[in-house]
Formats: sequence, structure tokens, C-alpha cells
Amino acid sequence: MKALFAILALASTMAMAEDARQLAVLPVPAQEVLRQDMRDNLVALNEILSLMATGKLKEAGEVAESKLGQSAMGKHRSKPFEARPGPNMPPAMHSIGMDGHRAASEFAAAAQAGDRDKALALLPNLTAACVACHFSYRIR
Repeated sequence: MKALFAILALASTMAMAEDARQLAVLPVPAQEVLRQDMRDNLVALNEILSLMATGKLKEAGEVAESKLGQSAMGKHRSKPFEARPGPNMPPAMHSIGMDGHRAASEFAAAAQAGDRDKALALLPNLTAACVACHFSYRIR
């Protein structure tokens, strides 16, 4: 909880200061795909939280793996290179994204196994990479 308050304090400080995040220069088509992916990820996170709240661990795990986990990686391979966010990102930004996919798969495995305590303990990791990336990078 302390970490959350620290992040919120940092966010309010950043809002008052000039945006110091690193600009990730992506082609416009990749920016559009990335922005849609981020909106889709928010919907998936909300679905996972709703399923967890109603005790549907296995279903939450299935959503986490299919929409956020390692199974979701590479879904833009068939698009033109300029529309693929991953290969156009700075390497450190891409690495944060990969960490997020791995965290989602780790959560998914625990949830699908019905290990409620472990799944709950891993739940914050689903957003840790999101927070790290959004605090470090911007696309415009």
C-alpha cells in the first residue's frame, strides 16, 4: 500500500512538472496499434479482477493468459513492420512489456491451478509492468 501512495505522490508531482518520461518514437501505425492494445489490456484487467472477486479463479487465469500472458505475444507479426509496436520500441521499453507478459502467465498458472492465495499474491504483478512503462515512456 505504501508503494501505491508513493506512486500516486510521484504522479501528482510529475503532473505539475514537465513530462520527463522518455519519448519512444514509434511510427504512427505502431502508435495506433499500441494505444488499442493498452485499452484492450485495461478491459482484460477489469475482467480478471471481476472474475477473481466472484471466485472464478480458473476463468481469471484463462483471460490473463490469453489476453495478457505469453500466449498473447506476437499477435501483430502478420502486420506490416511499421504497425508492429514491439520491434519499434526502445529495447528497455520492450523488455518491460515482456516482463508484463511473463507476470501475467505466472498469475494465470496459479489461478488456473486453483491456488487462490498464490494468485492473489501475484495479482499486483499484472499491473507492475504497466505502471513501470507508463511512468518511464510516452509515445507523444
